Amino acid sequence: MQTLTIPKTTTVREPAIDTVIPRRKTRPVRVGDVTIGGGYPVVVQSMINEDTLDIDGSVAAIRRLHEIGCEIVRVTVPSMAHAKALGEIKEQLGKTYRSVPLVADVHHNGMKIALEVAKHVDKVRINPGLYVFEKPKLNRTEYTEEEFATVASKIRETLEPLVISLRDQGKAMRIGVNHGSLAERMLFTYGDTPEGMVESALEFIRICESLDFRNLVISLKASRVQVMLAAYRLMVRRMTELGMDYPLHLGVTEAGDGEYGRIKSTAGIGTLLAEGIGDTIRVSLTEAPEKEIPVCYSILQALGLRKTMVEYVACPSCGRTLFNLEEVLQEVREATKHLTGLDIAVMGCIVNGPGEMADADYGYVGKQPGYISLYRGKEEIKKVPESEGVQELINLIKADDRWVDP
Repeated sequence: MQTLTIPKTTTVREPAIDTVIPRRKTRPVRVGDVTIGGGYPVVVQSMINEDTLDIDGSVAAIRRLHEIGCEIVRVTVPSMAHAKALGEIKEQLGKTYRSVPLVADVHHNGMKIALEVAKHVDKVRINPGLYVFEKPKLNRTEYTEEEFATVASKIRETLEPLVISLRDQGKAMRIGVNHGSLAERMLFTYGDTPEGMVESALEFIRICESLDFRNLVISLKASRVQVMLAAYRLMVRRMTELGMDYPLHLGVTEAGDGEYGRIKSTAGIGTLLAEGIGDTIRVSLTEAPEKEIPVCYSILQALGLRKTMVEYVACPSCGRTLFNLEEVLQEVREATKHLTGLDIAVMGCIVNGPGEMADADYGYVGKQPGYISLYRGKEEIKKVPESEGVQELINLIKADDRWVDP
């Protein structure tokens, strides 16, 4: 798999018009050596699927993800044994590779586990619907104020030690609400709705704020895109009303696999990012975690939020095309895919050529049978035989001193 090199700055020229998506202003939250929010680039995350008790396997999995561009890695911690193993994982990573920002995923009755794991990781993720588990009552017809207050008090009692530990260590917390695991009292009060998801998150945020802890990242994930969109939009409105500026972690949970899983994730994540909402993302595929990272970067690149690969502009083939567009695009891609930061257009005819590719750094255009016209921006530089097109494109890039060896 190709390693993704993430540049610190991304620009090749000034756009003709303002094409930058205005992002929601959020506070910066440090997770190891990565910052979420605060105007920093959108951060890419994933999660290993190894058993955390497998120290060597977990270290290898974390390293594989980090080497291909995953900036924060999450690890599941279902028991105290797993929490202690995470300490060994962190230590071994430092000895054999480097420090990687790690997040511990804590769910059921998590106070003791979370307190242990907070010693070893940079961020702890808790699920408000499961952190203090309420066993549902069969045939319940109401949820009394007294019952609500009792559970709320228990939540504060169990959350407070973790908040203080993270606060005093300068670490972070993700309050990660899942649509499918809302607490019973939230379901009775608000129904199975985005409003219930938002209020669940706000309850935990208020406890954290009362303890002067604001290193928070919030997520409201759902497996249905429309529910996920509604929940995040409502969360932004509520935070704006309350003067909160916490960064948001975006994701469509349980998106599935293959083409549809990628489209579903893009529909949810990409829509919100295009609205300026979102500071870190994870594409949740039922596949090897390494396959999530290229999807994340493709979403960010398509929206102009990160530049981690060459941007190829290519027309759909039609009857006017003067060469095998699919084959030539692949040849050009193979020769130039390492030139991060460039925009290269491959156009099959003069109709779609100079006009459609005007924003590209270089153009490869079929203007007459058997010949290729090479462009620098809008300027035609030379016409060459089709058989020499790719090499002459390389030569042009080299002449401009913009070539680097793979």
